Amino acid sequence: MSEATRQRDMIGMLIDDHRSVEEAFQQFESGGLTPEQRRNLIDHIITELVRHSVAEEQYLYPTARETLPDGNEIADHEISEHAEAERTMKQLESLDPHDEQFTNTANELISSIRHHVQDEENDLFPKLRQSCSSERLEELGGKIQQAKETAPTRPHPSSPTKPPMNKILDPGAGLVDRARDALTGRSH
Repeated sequence: MSEATRQRDMIGMLIDDHRSVEEAFQQFESGGLTPEQRRNLIDHIITELVRHSVAEEQYLYPTARETLPDGNEIADHEISEHAEAERTMKQLESLDPHDEQFTNTANELISSIRHHVQDEENDLFPKLRQSCSSERLEELGGKIQQAKETAPTRPHPSSPTKPPMNKILDPGAGLVDRARDALTGRSH
């Protein structure tokens, strides 16, 4: 599979997101950042994780449910991991970057996301590559991109995680989040 095709299909796009967030994790872990830089980096990580999670919940997990014999079990497990990560991200938003609890909570988030990524890349993604046509994965890649563009930028732990309600409510929450980000100067 060519690099161009990989980037357009759903799995390639999600793997690219994983790599991008991993780079930010490593930047956070390398230290030497001011508290303001740590806050900005964590805000960036949260934004990217929320957008990624929303896209997965709208398209990846429904596809797993439709095409894999154990798809419901896999999707439910992944969604429960998302819910835990969202609670951790919500907690991080309220912590002071000078506080040691900020670092501990950030490290907890990083660890759980790394575990989640490993599960997806070693189990779910290979199964979907076998069960879905390349055309279907490319079609889903476009939908993933669209979902990320309108997705919320902040965690909403009580939001619906399954279609159709998440597809209806997520763009509205995203609009509110982007307006709030603009007013507060929070960058993405």
